Amino acid sequence: MSWGTELWDQYDNLSIHTNKGIEVLDKYANFLRDRVAIETEYAGKLRRLVKNYQPKKKEEEDNEFTSRQAFRNLLKEVGDLAGQREVVSETLQTQIIHGVTVLSKTLREDRKKCLTDGTMLQQTLSAQLSALERAKRNYDKAYRDSEKAVENYKKADMDLNLSRAEVERYKNIMTSKIQQSDDAKNEYANQLQKTNNLQQQHYGILLPAVFNRLQELDEKRTRGIREFIIGAADVESSVAPIIARCMEGIVKAGESINEKEDSLKVIERYQSGFTPPTDIPFEDLSKMDPGVAPQSNYSSVPYNHLTIKGGTLTAAKLKKARGGILNSIFGSNKNSLTADGQKEDFSDLPPNQQRKKLQAKIAELQHKVDQETNTRDGLMKMKIVYEANSSLGNPMTVEGQLNESEHELDKLKMSLKKYQGFLDKANQLQVANNSPQSNRNQLQNGHRTSRHSNGSASADDHHDADDQPDDAGSLSSSSASPESGLGTSHTSLPGSGQGSANENPIGEETSYEAEVEMLQPLGTCRALYPFEATSEGSIPMSEGEELQVIENDQGDGWTRVRRANNTNGWDEGFVPTSYIECTLFA
Repeated sequence: MSWGTELWDQYDNLSIHTNKGIEVLDKYANFLRDRVAIETEYAGKLRRLVKNYQPKKKEEEDNEFTSRQAFRNLLKEVGDLAGQREVVSETLQTQIIHGVTVLSKTLREDRKKCLTDGTMLQQTLSAQLSALERAKRNYDKAYRDSEKAVENYKKADMDLNLSRAEVERYKNIMTSKIQQSDDAKNEYANQLQKTNNLQQQHYGILLPAVFNRLQELDEKRTRGIREFIIGAADVESSVAPIIARCMEGIVKAGESINEKEDSLKVIERYQSGFTPPTDIPFEDLSKMDPGVAPQSNYSSVPYNHLTIKGGTLTAAKLKKARGGILNSIFGSNKNSLTADGQKEDFSDLPPNQQRKKLQAKIAELQHKVDQETNTRDGLMKMKIVYEANSSLGNPMTVEGQLNESEHELDKLKMSLKKYQGFLDKANQLQVANNSPQSNRNQLQNGHRTSRHSNGSASADDHHDADDQPDDAGSLSSSSASPESGLGTSHTSLPGSGQGSANENPIGEETSYEAEVEMLQPLGTCRALYPFEATSEGSIPMSEGEELQVIENDQGDGWTRVRRANNTNGWDEGFVPTSYIECTLFA
């Protein structure tokens, strides 16, 4: 069934219906635009939510816990969900809404053409009907005039008073009116035939064609709405598997939380490594020396005493003494801090945490050393290739990069050795702290005694040492690496102003003396390359500078040297062996 046949007389209604249909299509397009805006806003808010709840940099260390890892994975999946909503929004915008807009524009243009053609057909038919109406009126008037002329002629012919000429005039008028009536009749018949033909063509062929085009247009609009609704659903369905995987990821993140594992990690993180305090001994006042005042010290943290030259040092005094020794050898030695405010050797942390931090730092430095070594080896191979075949490149262009890589590698090795020294020292301190000898307190004859590092027991004459925990280990166990600040020979330089035999940095109650002995030079050396001191224990030098060798390379790639200083006499420190050319005395 077609509109042209069934709705031949519903031109106005079809015009209204097709206009409403296109308005429905535009309304659907507006609906999609509002939905796209909601999807975009939703995705944006999800992304802001994920961004706001991302772990801060200071919270990165907590990521080892399974609950934190699960929450981080949850945020990742929510971010992926936001991405899928953005995909839906973008696809609806570029495909569905664009298609609806193009279809609506096309339908409006086609409908306008159809209505224009229909209007022209209606105007043509109306003009023909008007012509027929005029022809009919003319015929009607001519026919009445002819009848009246015939009647007048008959009257005149019967009137004996009229002359023959008057009768002839009436006859001529009658003949003329009859002729006009016949002409009007023929014109009316002609217009009637034309009108009937045009009307048959109008309602049978022309107007149905216009109505059929409007029907096709409306069906195209209806079919387009169906396809666009299905297409929008397909867009949603296309991201459904990815959204389902996101949901699976969230479920897996929740299932990955292990409370027992988190509890073990809490122990691993915060375990100090200290042993619980021993029983507090009973002090029999009746057996104590009357001249000694009773002491009350119930510190829960075990501590050790260090004996240096027969004197006992507490933690504060040891720090002061150690600073004097290091300053006497290398000048001012401030304990540098890391980016998070901790000491460089992490000595401000409990033993277990200190070793954990040092091991992580060593692993990081070792990785960097391996990378830089590979870089250096690659540059050396490139230089060899360039030297063998100069057409491939100039070997001097690689020389600067090679020197820079060597310098960077030396700096990394220096830092690695320094932290290895820190770790060795921390391990030694842990062994000392865990030994029965380190925390053994005895009561002998009513006096409290403590074991010193030399293994001898002596009365605790310095009661202020019991008021604060002591650093474990002795100065004699300091690392001999360049980074530790102490070489194989524990000496101070003259004129350093600290740690000399004439100065007591510990205090009047401490019998500590630092012996100063100048090392004899083993030879001289000349700097082949400039070197910048980037770590403790090393000294800078410029290219071509002459220095004294006071300690040979012990296999670690470092040589201890000395040079004159206008301010305090001498400067000592370590420099890379590969940077100098040595001439030893016979």
